[in-house]
Amino acid sequence: METQLQSIFEEVVKTEVIEEAFPGMFMDTPEDERTKLISCLGAFRQFWSSLSQESHEQCVQWIVRFIHSQHSPKRISFLYDCLAMAVETGLLPPRMVCESLINSDTLEWERTQLWALTFKLVRKIIGGVDYKGVRDLLKVILEKILTIPNTVSSAVVQQLLAAREVVAYILERNACLLPAYFAVTEIRKLYPEGKLPHWLLGNLVSDFVDTFRPTARINSICGRCSLLPVVNNSGAMCNSWKLDPTTLRFPLKGLLPYDKDLFEPQTALLRYVLEQPYSRDMVCNMLGLNKQHKQRCPVLEDQLVDLVVYAMERSETEEKFDDGGTSQLLWQHLSSQLIFFVLFQFASFPHMVLSLHQKLAGRGLIKGRDHLMWVLLQFISGSIQKNALADFLPVMKLFDLLYPEKECIPVPDINKPQSTHAFAMTCIWIHLNRKAHSDNSKLQIPIPHSLKLHHEFLQQSLRNKSLQMNDYKIALLCNAYSTNSECFTLPMGVLVETIYGNGNMRIPLPGTNCMASGSITPLPMNLLDSLTVHAKMSLIHSIATRVIKLAHAKSSLALAPALVETYSRLLVYMEIESLGIKGFISQLLPTVFKSHAWGILHTLLEMFSYRMHHIQPHYRVQLLSHLHSLAAVPQTNQNQLHLCVESTALRLITALGSSEVQPQFTRFLSDPKTVLSAESEELNRALILTLARATHVTDFFTGSDSIQGTWCKDILQTIMSFTPHNWASHTLSCFPAPLQAMRSHEGNEAQVCYFIIQLLLLKPNDFRNRVSDFVKENSPEHWLQNDWHTKHMSYHKKYPEKLYFEGLAEQVNPPVQIQPQYLPIYFGNVCLRFLPVFDIVIHRFLELLPVSKSLETLLDHLGGLYKFHDRPVTYLYNTLHYYERHLRERTNLKRKLVHAIIGSLKDNRPQGWCLSDTYIKSAMNVREDNPWIPDDTYYCKLIGRLVDTMAGKSPGPFPNCDWRFNEFPNPAAHALHVTCVELMALAVPGKDVGNALLNVVLKSQPLVPRENITAWMNAIGLIITALPEPYWIVLHDRIVSVINSPSLTSETEWVGYPFQLFDFTACHQSYSEMSCSYTLALAHAVWHHSSIGQLSLIPKFLTEVLIPIVKTEFQLLYVYHLVGPFLQRFQQERTRCMIEIGVAFYEMLLDVDQCSTHLNYMDPICDFLYHMKYMFTGDSVKDQVEKIICNLRPSLKLRLRFITHISKMEPAAIPQQSINSGSPAPQPSQVPVNVA
Repeated sequence: METQLQSIFEEVVKTEVIEEAFPGMFMDTPEDERTKLISCLGAFRQFWSSLSQESHEQCVQWIVRFIHSQHSPKRISFLYDCLAMAVETGLLPPRMVCESLINSDTLEWERTQLWALTFKLVRKIIGGVDYKGVRDLLKVILEKILTIPNTVSSAVVQQLLAAREVVAYILERNACLLPAYFAVTEIRKLYPEGKLPHWLLGNLVSDFVDTFRPTARINSICGRCSLLPVVNNSGAMCNSWKLDPTTLRFPLKGLLPYDKDLFEPQTALLRYVLEQPYSRDMVCNMLGLNKQHKQRCPVLEDQLVDLVVYAMERSETEEKFDDGGTSQLLWQHLSSQLIFFVLFQFASFPHMVLSLHQKLAGRGLIKGRDHLMWVLLQFISGSIQKNALADFLPVMKLFDLLYPEKECIPVPDINKPQSTHAFAMTCIWIHLNRKAHSDNSKLQIPIPHSLKLHHEFLQQSLRNKSLQMNDYKIALLCNAYSTNSECFTLPMGVLVETIYGNGNMRIPLPGTNCMASGSITPLPMNLLDSLTVHAKMSLIHSIATRVIKLAHAKSSLALAPALVETYSRLLVYMEIESLGIKGFISQLLPTVFKSHAWGILHTLLEMFSYRMHHIQPHYRVQLLSHLHSLAAVPQTNQNQLHLCVESTALRLITALGSSEVQPQFTRFLSDPKTVLSAESEELNRALILTLARATHVTDFFTGSDSIQGTWCKDILQTIMSFTPHNWASHTLSCFPAPLQAMRSHEGNEAQVCYFIIQLLLLKPNDFRNRVSDFVKENSPEHWLQNDWHTKHMSYHKKYPEKLYFEGLAEQVNPPVQIQPQYLPIYFGNVCLRFLPVFDIVIHRFLELLPVSKSLETLLDHLGGLYKFHDRPVTYLYNTLHYYERHLRERTNLKRKLVHAIIGSLKDNRPQGWCLSDTYIKSAMNVREDNPWIPDDTYYCKLIGRLVDTMAGKSPGPFPNCDWRFNEFPNPAAHALHVTCVELMALAVPGKDVGNALLNVVLKSQPLVPRENITAWMNAIGLIITALPEPYWIVLHDRIVSVINSPSLTSETEWVGYPFQLFDFTACHQSYSEMSCSYTLALAHAVWHHSSIGQLSLIPKFLTEVLIPIVKTEFQLLYVYHLVGPFLQRFQQERTRCMIEIGVAFYEMLLDVDQCSTHLNYMDPICDFLYHMKYMFTGDSVKDQVEKIICNLRPSLKLRLRFITHISKMEPAAIPQQSINSGSPAPQPSQVPVNVA
């Protein structure tokens, strides 16, 4: 091949020797040139047609090499003309020629003539290259330009500019050689945010990238960097909060020039989440950390260090520490976070200590030093035995910095719990020293002089063999010597003996024939708090081992009440989860069950029912499946145990949080039997009611009318096959629509049933008296009590419970005396067992209008029991939310319900813990004919309360409390729920409340500070999405009124740039905000917090409400901007909606196109549609969209032609590449083409 080509081209460029000798003296006439060209091409055409398809590219590359090897400018120029003519006459494919020329190694900027001729030719023929070819060429041309140095002779610049001309032509919007979206992607790969383009390109590239700023903005949530979640709220685990684990940036789709703040690391967001108690699951979810994969996460490490520094700053200003105040709660929480993240190796301990040293150096912050050392001691004592001593030595550097004293530090008052913190540094030294000895290390560290007195005190205490429980000496010794078994046995032994009650004394438990070991006083919480994690792990390990030993021995003597209560208290510590709750569920329970130790099993279930807090949902569902398998074992059909199993299962089912139900039950879809009862219709009914409530509150079925294809279907089918049953119509009518297909039974007996229930509960005095006495004499704050057992026993003596039909046995003639063997009861009684049933009774009474009066009577007599409810506010929230439709007109009953439940806690909660003062004064005492209608100020104050809580204001709007024993895991979750309860309790229709909430920022309010407006929008978004549909759906009306407003309907009204109009941040900063930018930002805040169920109403809103009214470009751009940022959520969570929105966007464009004489913003509109195709919809909307594009005006059709003809022009699929590295290719793997 090469020989033939050689002969064809050598022939043409042969020139007379004399011409070579006198260049420029002989001129070919144009005719001669043309003749030469034609003869050359003729010969070449014959040769080309004989070549196989495979050899074409090789052939063109040879020609390029041949041209580049010539030295005569005239020959080179002639050969370029040859190539041009070959392409123009259709002989050579333009893409192949362009690629061979540009990719040639010999195309170098120094050969200026070659460079200029190459790019002139490319400019001439590139119009014939398909759009993907143009994209590839642009990439190579930009890379070639990068080879030109920063300084070149001005003489050659003119020649070099030919390359710039080609780039300009490719980027020319009206030429439409390729989707501009492809071009911007290539440019941004080479020149990411902040990198300046090559000087040769001048402003050409940066101006082009700027034309994509509107597209980037259409895809951005307004004020996104200021939006914060409520940790452990339903929305907190969705994809909206994910961050890149190396950079902490938002994962933005596409290489668009987003606003700068979206490219920043979102440290404020991560820091806020880390500050919240019980946030570790959310942190792992945000950063994609997996406990199984030990991966260090330096950004997380930095934030933890900053949080410690912040706590040190706080301690400088706080006077008292042990008052349960903010500072104490913060340090407590910090130590829990640190242990978790370091234990799972997401953070490195030595790195963090060195970083702390660096950040604290020269700051003079020493008031919090003992607390900091306490936090470090927690980790050191638990892990020093398994790790190298060198990992822990940086702590001594920190000691030198924070303990500058030359004299000895005095021994603190060991009657106070904070004395354990004061001793922390000395304890650390003891552990380090012990490790150095056991490793025979050369790194002996003498005791620092300032710690001498502390050390001597500990040594002396160790010699004292009779340790008392009246101060913190035992805790100090446990903390100092937990890695030294000889010294540790003594203090730990004292703790253990105190609660085991090993002496000969035995005490009776309720019922007959039930005796227990005699220790009744549990270890107090402040003592347990004063033990390091390592010491607590030893303690809980001892207890669990003892329980297992007693279970194997089938001991007839029950566990000491002190042991049971102490064990319960230890299970509250998240940092000892593996030995704590995990061991309890996965090891202890199954072992006890295998040993048939029914008394201990009963005890463990009682603990779970009455003493557990914040147990992660997967443990609770695991226990539920244990209970169902347990119920099937014949030996367990023992009255008391059976009752306990059923009662515990009922609590577990009804206590499932609305957002927990779906993720937990979908884990069992392959085998739903494990979490359902094979025989108890009551438990299965309770589960269906929980399903109904959860799907209603999370809006799971919103926008869909069928249960088909959802996770609920298998569960309901299995229940109906196990325990077939019917539902009363008044209960069914409250179910979400798809669940109303359940069987119903009609009958007039419902009212009679409720009347009988009321009679049974209230007519005999016995139950009422039991309830009122129990409520009067007991407090729900079990963790603060040391005499629960005494009160428990006196109550059971006064009101004995007969669980084995003894009552019937006594009434037969002659009476039969039976003395059944009771299982131990430590916490329960009929009042507490009734509570979960009462929850259900109230719901049934709410469903039937005629029995409202009976419900009020029940609440009057028994409502005080809610003082002992685990989750009174959540129960109220769920009830008001689920029955919103039923209670709309029954404002009195609503108020009664709220008053009864919240009022039951008045003696156990500080003032202002729940309802606002205004509500208590105004709403609680009104007459029915004159309901209280709150004004704007009321709503502003209520929202402000949540804003201040989330901002961590100190003192906060709500009183401090120990979150470990609270219904909610953190202040924001508490604030959100109590606010929602109060709003739903108002005697105001949901629509009016919703509008009033929107007005907090949409109207000018003196109470809302301008500089903090996004925090208020964030709070409104959180609250309104946590309320039933009538409250948040009013946002749609606001959007409609903005879209119909003159600023968007008439082009003359606002002569300017629409993207400035929609840029909330810029408008707000320049005091030129308009209602449309405010509404946009508020809508984004609301939708960002919405569940996917709530968002799934958007497609319907677009097609039924907005398409008919959108007629102008401004309106269209506004709608794109409104919905565009949520395409990513739809793609991940509900593809069907994404496809409907994709089609609606085109239908809207068609209407605008037909209603407008001139379109000013075609490019941003088309850029956005390309972004949508390549990032989200792929080809899934192609068929519907092609028909629409065919009806658009020619200039739009030209711009969108690559969307319609993609399949016709090029049957091969776009190569699969990841978004970041490759072209913006549709991703068929993610988007099914035909989604129902």
